[in-house]
Amino acid sequence: MLGSIPFGRLLSRKVADIDIIRKGSRNVGATNVARVIGFKWGILTLFLDALKGFIPVFLFRSFFPGFDIGLTVVAIASLLGHQFSIFLEFRGGKGVATALGIYLAISPGHTLIVLLFFVLTVYIFDFVSLGSILSAALMPLLQLFSGEPKVSVLTSLVIAVLIWVKHKENIGRLLRGEEIRWRKPANPSADQGDDPVPHRNKNE
Repeated sequence: MLGSIPFGRLLSRKVADIDIIRKGSRNVGATNVARVIGFKWGILTLFLDALKGFIPVFLFRSFFPGFDIGLTVVAIASLLGHQFSIFLEFRGGKGVATALGIYLAISPGHTLIVLLFFVLTVYIFDFVSLGSILSAALMPLLQLFSGEPKVSVLTSLVIAVLIWVKHKENIGRLLRGEEIRWRKPANPSADQGDDPVPHRNKNE
């Protein structure tokens, strides 16, 4: 239930009086929110989506220490809630921010490494999607080679697979050289689909 809350959609409606799933890439996640209504709102969406993963996993780990299988179930449920929200007819975001929250709750040290890797990848190649899929793949590798419990590695591996599946269209565009760059977004008017009405930011 917590994972399903579409914070990106709620914020875009409150701040700019638009429906974010009809704008830009039509994704409810932080990247699309940042592109459509502003960077600071994208950061806020990122923070709130991360909390959807962090809070249930942190609380479960605090109340049921050592119950690793249960922790895995809670973590995956949080991610699936975001990716297939019950409030969006089982549509949702890519899951990167929610996965970040989960990682912070189960492996904070490795999460900082992965976060740094993500920032460097996006800075060098200018593709948020590339940073996301490579970072998702890096986490289980770090856990595996550092000797973390198998259940933690398996959890991160499942998360990585789910993130890759949700990025399948992005992967296709990357391979074709058609993916939108972070610092060089496509013409907004060409990215609105059947809803070309410009958004109105209530704070402008």
